[in-house]
Amino acid sequence: MKCYIITKGRSSYEKNLGEKRMIEHHDLKFIDEDHDRQRCINQAMANAEQLCQRRGQRFTALRRRVFELVWCHHKPIGAYDLLEKLQRDGRTAPPTVYRALDFLLELGLIHRITSLNAYVGCSHPEDLHDGQFLICTACRSYAELNVESISTAIDDSARDSGFAVQRHTVEIMGLCPRCQDKQVTS
Repeated sequence: MKCYIITKGRSSYEKNLGEKRMIEHHDLKFIDEDHDRQRCINQAMANAEQLCQRRGQRFTALRRRVFELVWCHHKPIGAYDLLEKLQRDGRTAPPTVYRALDFLLELGLIHRITSLNAYVGCSHPEDLHDGQFLICTACRSYAELNVESISTAIDDSARDSGFAVQRHTVEIMGLCPRCQDKQVTS
């Protein structure tokens, strides 16, 4: 199994043909056992450093460590779990962890999974986008979607209702392919 980002935005050529496309993207979930976590973390860290530099933001040691902890799990992780890991390292208090998380969210380096009260890394932070996630209820793995038609439908429906959208996150709960396979074989 590979990591995927699923995009269904269409170029003008694709719109004319009515085609949809799926693009493989190394840094996203659902992850198999052969996934090179360290390579993934290193790439995410390099991308984050470049993004902070381009935007004139400081990627402090604490922000860097929080970012690394979010990425190293490859599953949603809560703020208290992060705090516990940081305190084992001999650092920080809850307000500083939340400030680091807010910074990372604001820059688009991570996403918040509201239904799990947890955070995940964003593998394409350079592109402004809304969060759309498939979340496995059995193993807590996830896949991030970037489907333009979902965002457009939400924005259009909101506008038709006179509502001004500030941001939206779509969280779809279900079973990942691996957990489905486990159910079939049990």
